[in-house]
Amino acid sequence: MARPRKPLLSRERIVAAASALVDAEGLDAVSTRRLAAELGVSGPSLYNHFRNKDEILDAVADTVSAKVDLSMFDESDPRDWRTALHDWALSYRAALTEHPNVVPVLARGPGRRPAGLKVADAVFGAMVRAGWPAAQATQIGALMRYFVTGSALGSFAGGFVDDATAYDPSDYPHLGQAHLLAEHQEKVDEGAFETGLRALLDGLAARYEAGARTKRTGAAPSDRA
Repeated sequence: MARPRKPLLSRERIVAAASALVDAEGLDAVSTRRLAAELGVSGPSLYNHFRNKDEILDAVADTVSAKVDLSMFDESDPRDWRTALHDWALSYRAALTEHPNVVPVLARGPGRRPAGLKVADAVFGAMVRAGWPAAQATQIGALMRYFVTGSALGSFAGGFVDDATAYDPSDYPHLGQAHLLAEHQEKVDEGAFETGLRALLDGLAARYEAGARTKRTGAAPSDRA
């Protein structure tokens, strides 16, 4: 029996084609008709693997979640909870900035996506093992997702144009150097992320220590904690 000229259609081929479209042209470029044309198949054949476009985009998003390093949350890993969150956040952001067009799908939460659920499970489990109450562990997972996905939705530095005349000092007296931001976009954005991440973790560490003191002494935690 002769082999087919094209590889048989599979979920993996569909997701790879959809991922390439999202990376190159954005979420709106993906349609079942466009994917079928890219894959050289008839449109209805896609429905043997996915019920609709949303399921395809969920699968694309999950391939990005699968790139996030979770090793720091393993019970055998020696990193403390703060270091683990820091290192995970860097890996998480790296995965998202490599595929920025899919961030809006990821920002909606994991839903039923296996890799996304593994991320949520790993973070929550590690925080509970570290001594955080379950409710606060949930809040930490949400907080970190808000922070990382928000940072990947766009570039602050890239939002300024490379044109000194665009920022008239009579209108914007403090933006005299703003036209230089785009030139240093990566440095500015990475520095801002690291600054925000450390400030966030400092706040969590203070709250963690306040909780630990309460357990030791039975005293009510300070309002500032």
